[in-house]
Amino acid sequence: MELKLTADLRVQGEKIASDHLPAVLYGKGRANVNLKLKLTDFEKIFAAAGESSLINLEISGQETAKVLVKDVQFGLLSNRPQHVDFYQVNMKDKIKAEIRLHFVGESKAVKELGGVLLHEITEVEVECLPGDLVDHIDIDISVLATFDDEIRTNDLKLPKGLRLVHETNDIVAQVAEPKIEVEAAPVAEAAPVAEAGKAEAKPGEAKKE
Repeated sequence: MELKLTADLRVQGEKIASDHLPAVLYGKGRANVNLKLKLTDFEKIFAAAGESSLINLEISGQETAKVLVKDVQFGLLSNRPQHVDFYQVNMKDKIKAEIRLHFVGESKAVKELGGVLLHEITEVEVECLPGDLVDHIDIDISVLATFDDEIRTNDLKLPKGLRLVHETNDIVAQVAEPKIEVEAAPVAEAAPVAEAGKAEAKPGEAKKE
């Protein structure tokens, strides 16, 4: 799916309307360009592209750049985008990108043994040409049949053209045994203890010291 986004040039110091978003475009061999774009347009595209899909960014109808979203600053209270950085890629140069992992299938250790699926890693850093970028990598968890089974980074089936940046063979996913809750034994009530050295006085009688 081709992702398209339009932006306009922004004059330095220009006040941005509340329904627009300030941005900057940068890349190897080009000067930084200040931009502004509709907030709703960016939110829609970012939900689909994330930071690992190419976007065709059209600038004021004059040029189109193939870019990646490199950084998004969010408001502390609204959690809405406040500023975005676009990185223009060279389609002939390899880049590094974080690709999210999408867990599919059904684990026997979870379904039949009652285990808990643990996602130790949810994304991996890869190196590839921009044209080989993918939105996500599918991880089949049906291989996790027992509590001893693991999926490691070396087990990942990467799409053509992708190479892991860090080949550390870390655990990606595994299933933990369910916790067995042990019911605590009731605490016996302590018997009343008479005061040592004192006898209970009869009605009408004073206690002897």
